[in-house]
Amino acid sequence: MFKFEKEAPTNIYGTTSGLKPQQIKRLEQIGRRKIKSDQVVTSDIARLMTALSFEIGRQIGILAGREGEIYTVLVGNEREIEIPDLTGLRFGKRGLRGVRLVHTHLKNEPLNEDDLTDLALLRLDLIAAVGVVQEGLPGTVYLAHLLPPNPDEKIYEIHPPVSIHQLNLPLRSFLSALEAEFDSGERTRAVDGRKEKAILISVSNQPRIDQEASMDELAELARSARLVPIDRIHQRPKSFHPKFLLGEGKLKEVVMKALQQRADLLIFDQNLTPLQVKAIGEVTEMKVLDRTQLILDIFAQRAQTREAKVQVELAQLRYRLPRLAERSTALSRLTGGIGGRGPGETRLEVDRRRARDRIARLERELESLAEARARRRVRRVAHSIPILSIVGYTNAGKSTLLNALTKSDVQTEDLLFATLDTSTRRLRFPREREVIITDTVGFIQSLPPDLLGAFRSTLDELRDAHLLIHLIDISNPHFEQHMQTVQKILTELGLENTPQLLVFNKKDRIHPKTVATLCERYGGAIAISALQPESLGPLLAAIEKRLWEEGKTAPALPAASPTYKGVTPPS
Repeated sequence: MFKFEKEAPTNIYGTTSGLKPQQIKRLEQIGRRKIKSDQVVTSDIARLMTALSFEIGRQIGILAGREGEIYTVLVGNEREIEIPDLTGLRFGKRGLRGVRLVHTHLKNEPLNEDDLTDLALLRLDLIAAVGVVQEGLPGTVYLAHLLPPNPDEKIYEIHPPVSIHQLNLPLRSFLSALEAEFDSGERTRAVDGRKEKAILISVSNQPRIDQEASMDELAELARSARLVPIDRIHQRPKSFHPKFLLGEGKLKEVVMKALQQRADLLIFDQNLTPLQVKAIGEVTEMKVLDRTQLILDIFAQRAQTREAKVQVELAQLRYRLPRLAERSTALSRLTGGIGGRGPGETRLEVDRRRARDRIARLERELESLAEARARRRVRRVAHSIPILSIVGYTNAGKSTLLNALTKSDVQTEDLLFATLDTSTRRLRFPREREVIITDTVGFIQSLPPDLLGAFRSTLDELRDAHLLIHLIDISNPHFEQHMQTVQKILTELGLENTPQLLVFNKKDRIHPKTVATLCERYGGAIAISALQPESLGPLLAAIEKRLWEEGKTAPALPAASPTYKGVTPPS
C-alpha cells in the first residue's frame, strides 16, 4: 500500500518528512519574515534559523530578494541543502540573479566548495553561512560574492568571518557597486552590438597542438556565422563527464566567464549528445551549440539557390530528428477532431512525424533538382568538352581562382564557407579548345555526415570531372592536415582514382624559397596566387598538358579565339 506524504507549504522546499507540525510552523514563520533591503540577514531571522537547525539537526536556508522578501525556506540534511530551480528569478538578462542564499552550518564551519560552486553556477548576489553554536545560537557568519573580470582571474571573493552582530555590510550600495564593475568590464570589451558573443570550448584528449588548431578553425567558423568569439576554454580530462562533457569545476569557470564577459552562447568544438546540450543549457542558462550545429547554421545563412537551401534544410532536419525532446515545441501543432480525442499521439510523436514528412518532401524535391542537374551533365558530356573541378579545403581560394580564370564575379569573402553554391563557367584555351570548370563547396575536417549526405547530389558532379584541381592554401600553417582531410573526403566519395593536379595558392604570402621547396616535396605541385592573374600561366599550361597532350579527352572546337579568357597565356 502506497503512502503519500502530505504536501509541504509552497514556500518551503526540501525534505520535511520527520518534522513535527510545530517545527514546520516555525519554518513558515521564517518565510513570512522580511529583511531590510540594506541587510544581508537580520539577527532575529538568523537566530530563528540556527535554533531550529540545532533542534532538527539539519541545515536550513532562505532565498531572499533585493527588497528583502524571502522567496523560499530550504530544508536540507546535516551536510547540505538542495536549491530549487531559480530560472524564473533573475532581474537582468545575464547579470547577477538578484537573489542571495543564507543558510546554516551545523558545525560553525566556513563556506565549502559546494557553497562556492552554487554561488558561481547560480549567479547568486552572494552566499552566507551562519554557524550554529551551543544551544542553537548564531555563531560566525561567512560571506562570499562573485567578482567581475580581474587580472588574477579570481571567480569569487570570500570575506573575513564575523559574528552576526558585527555583520554590517551595506547590501544595497554594495550590490549596486558590484554590478557597476561588471558593466564596466563589459564596456572594455565592447563589440558590434548586433553580433552575439560566444565562448569557445574544447574538451579533448588529442595532442595540444591539434586541439589548438581545431580551436583556431572553430573561431573562424564562429566569425563566418557572424558571431564574435570573446574567449576560449580548454580542458584535457582523463575521462569525459557523461552529463556535461567537461568537469564540474571547469563548468563553473565557464559560467563565471560568461557572466563576467556577458557572453550570449557557448560553442563546443566537439559534438554533444542531446542530453549534454540540455544539461549544459540548464546549468548555464545559455544557448549551447556544438561544432555540427555551428556548421549547419553557417550553411543555412549562406545558401542562395533553391537547391542549396533544400540541401541545408534536409541536413538540419536529419540532424535534429533524433534530438527532438518530449518538451520540444518547435514543430508542434494542435490535433483533434474525430479520431483525435483520447490519448492520441504524444507531442514527441507528432514532432517526429512532422519532421519525417518534411524530410520526405525535401528528398523528393532534391531528387527532382538532381535529375535536372544530371540532364545538364549529360549535355556537357555529349559535347565532349573536358570538365575541370576545383576542390579543396574551405577558404582555400577556389571561388577567387574561378573568377581569375574566367573573369567571373562569383561572390568571394575571406571567411569559411563564404560560398556554397556550385558555379560552372567555360574556360577557353588556344588552338580552338575549351573546358568547363566548376567550383564546388569547400571541405572541412569533421564535416557533418548529414551535410555530406545532403550535398552528395552536388558533389556527384565531381564524378564527371576529367581532372580535379586540388587547391591548397599554402599560407595556412595546417595546410598538410587540410590536404589529408580533402583526400579522405574524396576517398569517401569514391574519387580517389580521378586524376588530380596539386595547386598551392597564396604563394604571395610565403617566402619564394619555401614555396619552391614545398612544390618539389609534393611532386612538382604548381604554386600560384589567385589574386595575381600573371601567376596563372604555369597552371593553365599544366591543365592543357594533362587534358590534351596526355589525356586527349576532347577534340578541337571550331571558331575559337587563340587566347585565354581573362588571363595571360603561358609562354
